[in-house]
Amino acid sequence: MSIIAKIVSVATLITLGTTQLDAQSRALGEWHGVLAIPTGQQLTLLIRVRDSAGTSLSGDLESIDQAPGQRMPLSKISASATSLTFSIPSIGATYDAQWNEAEQLWSGVFRQGMALPLTLKRGAPPSSARIDGVDGTWRGSLKRDTTTLRLVLHIRTTTRGTNVTLDSPDVGAMGLAVQQFERVRDTVRFRVPIAQVEFVGMMREGQRAFYGRWSRVNSPDAQVTFERDTAGPTARIRTQWPITAEGYHAEDVKFANPRARDVTLAGTITIPNGPGPFPAAVLISGSGPQDRDESLFGHKPFAVLADHLSRHGIAVLRYDDRGFAASTGDHSRATSADFATDANAAILYLLTRRDVDHKAMGFIGHSEGGMIGPLAAVENNRVGFLVLLAGPGTSIDQLLVSQRRAMGATQGASSEQLAAGEPALRSILHLVRDAPDSSSAVTQLRALLTDETLQALGATSTQRDALVSQYSSAWMRYFLKYEPSVVLKRVGVPVLALNGSLDRQVPSAENLAAMRVILAGKPDVTVRELPGLNHMFQPAKSGALAEYDTIPETFSPTAMELITDWIVARFGKDRP
Repeated sequence: MSIIAKIVSVATLITLGTTQLDAQSRALGEWHGVLAIPTGQQLTLLIRVRDSAGTSLSGDLESIDQAPGQRMPLSKISASATSLTFSIPSIGATYDAQWNEAEQLWSGVFRQGMALPLTLKRGAPPSSARIDGVDGTWRGSLKRDTTTLRLVLHIRTTTRGTNVTLDSPDVGAMGLAVQQFERVRDTVRFRVPIAQVEFVGMMREGQRAFYGRWSRVNSPDAQVTFERDTAGPTARIRTQWPITAEGYHAEDVKFANPRARDVTLAGTITIPNGPGPFPAAVLISGSGPQDRDESLFGHKPFAVLADHLSRHGIAVLRYDDRGFAASTGDHSRATSADFATDANAAILYLLTRRDVDHKAMGFIGHSEGGMIGPLAAVENNRVGFLVLLAGPGTSIDQLLVSQRRAMGATQGASSEQLAAGEPALRSILHLVRDAPDSSSAVTQLRALLTDETLQALGATSTQRDALVSQYSSAWMRYFLKYEPSVVLKRVGVPVLALNGSLDRQVPSAENLAAMRVILAGKPDVTVRELPGLNHMFQPAKSGALAEYDTIPETFSPTAMELITDWIVARFGKDRP
């Protein structure tokens, strides 16, 4: 136990009592565990819990394999002799554990969109081997059929040894844990378990490069050369950020969700200058915990969109998702229906504002937000319009199959490889969709995910438990049961539905075709495909995930102008 944990003032003893202090002290210090995620990657976590002046606990979490040295603060730490709970707001995660006296460890569940088992043992994790002379960034490329995939190795040596991670930007994979990295004279070896990859190569050119055989299960071997990057990291260019607020003012706000006792949402409202009231849009983010700007790869699409709308006479409210950043609540246990109550709480907040036109309020939802918006709107007669940015129109199981095809093609997968895993994926999705409850879903998934099924999906037996957890989660079960046609047919307000033609996450052609059928006959519906835009509504070349980071523009001005003009034509202050 640390010295600070032993030094407790008399005033603290009077307030808390020695029993509570002793119970809290069990959690103090360093703890480590290994988190197995559905992709097969195993992440070593280091948790530090400290006594803050004897009255409360503080701490942080470090992901040793992904970001050694970067500490994420813990909050809401609660410890007793038998239990330990905390949250990690920056990633929308929570941990809930019970003390195992016999084994002297915490046994619990780590939740971040799904529930994963995590056992914490006392002390720091074992140090890895130290390998000198290879620190830095090493870049290579892998050719698959007609596709070239970039590979980036990051090697860093600290007091804990040498840590290695791999990025594959063109498949959207970053920070993959590299294991068994070793250098014996001029021979370099390593494994990437998550990708079922082994590499064996030779150093050359005075340690400026190494080349060798890249082997992956069910794929032909390839030759890859890694060259040391001597230029250093390239600065990201973001042409629309930072913004200069002109023509409006911004205000940070907080509002409670009356349907969820523990949820208080923190956000920013931008109000145009001049006399109101103004039409108002609530922005709803896509899947996974997101901040109010929907930040991704240095882009802030919601901030850019809010800026554009408010410059043109539209008030905008955007907020951190529940349980993330400055908002409270538990993101990991919530479903899209829960997020819909958060969206309606935003409408309730707008009703308190005199500078907002209460007859001209609506939702702009992106991706899953384009599903949450309609769910909220059909339960709220104060909602006046819907803008769906890549919101789902097809059934969710069909969307996920189409997504796998479209994204796989941009990542070098052959049509034969994709087709081989499709029957297994459909079986999983239908099973989860039709399961009467979570327990039944877990039982059936365990029976379905045989070694043969896992192999067809490109997974291994070590990933079985994590996949069961992912697919049986409350969020996934609700997501798969959602029928866009049922909900959208109930919508009675004007609708603008947009997709980019290069969207690989919600493929545009079939999605918008479904939207047109579902919304046919309604009095005010606009359905448009925007040429050359990806899922994030950026101008793209292929629509691949890897492009998101490399494109300087955050949000197409053409798309923003279309959204703005559509809202102003119906709800603008100067409309006829």
